[in-house]
Amino acid sequence: MKGLTEPLTPLFIKAMAEMLSFPFMQRALVAGLCVGILAPVIGSFLVHRRMAFIGDTLAHVAFAGVAAGLFVRSLLGTDGDLLPLAGALVVAAVAAVAIQAISDYTDVYNDVSMAIVLSGGFAVGTVLISLSGGLAVGIRSYIFGNPTAVGRAHVYVMVALTVLVILIVAVTYKHLLYITIDEEAARVARLDVARHNYLLVVLAAVVVVAAMQVMGVILVAAMLVVPVAAAGQIASSFKRSIVLAVLVAEGATVSGITLSYTHDVAASGAIVLVAIGLYVLAAVRRRRTGIGG
Repeated sequence: MKGLTEPLTPLFIKAMAEMLSFPFMQRALVAGLCVGILAPVIGSFLVHRRMAFIGDTLAHVAFAGVAAGLFVRSLLGTDGDLLPLAGALVVAAVAAVAIQAISDYTDVYNDVSMAIVLSGGFAVGTVLISLSGGLAVGIRSYIFGNPTAVGRAHVYVMVALTVLVILIVAVTYKHLLYITIDEEAARVARLDVARHNYLLVVLAAVVVVAAMQVMGVILVAAMLVVPVAAAGQIASSFKRSIVLAVLVAEGATVSGITLSYTHDVAASGAIVLVAIGLYVLAAVRRRRTGIGG
């Protein structure tokens, strides 16, 4: 194994150095690194609460916001990613609150409320696209993901959102963890469970929207789940699993974007495949050694 990796390391470093000489690749890497922090942090709470499907739901619903933002942008004759991003963020946040509200105030389970919101949101997006004359080129990067198309303004927004989300999680970590481990006990302890539930789903919406142009609607949920699942194979505590999940996500992101540059493959797909590969390695290690969460 050592003999195989030694000649690959200089090639990888050379590819990275060449890649980072281009501003658009620098932006792609920064955006990817932000996703690699955001998604596993929030995904850790979602996965342990059996809410992994919410990422896919919010991504499809945010698609309607992107479509609306692109439609408005075409009417105004402007450029940039801020209008689609703002539209997606508003729609995804509203959808996240709606999912939690349906679950709280009706007798349906979370997966039913998510399915209702997902289908409704994606239907709105397809209608808006059909009214605008078909599938615009601008929306393709949101569907399939294209980190090289991320603009400077979008990178600034992603960095700001990353800092904001991490600060919020740091401040509310103990309460979020308590509710994640045992929601009923948290209610008995008189924690405001409802408020923290709404906070978590809104943060999930923020993460999904931030990651959408990098990973695409189709694959964005993978970054909420796969690194967390990989970390869960070897982590011995919740806090350690978050750290390991971030490391897995960052490793997959850097490797995937580099593979995209060197082999001209879809970055989002490469990132997810690397993450799945790391999950398989972690699962094999756990099975062989018996070490893990």
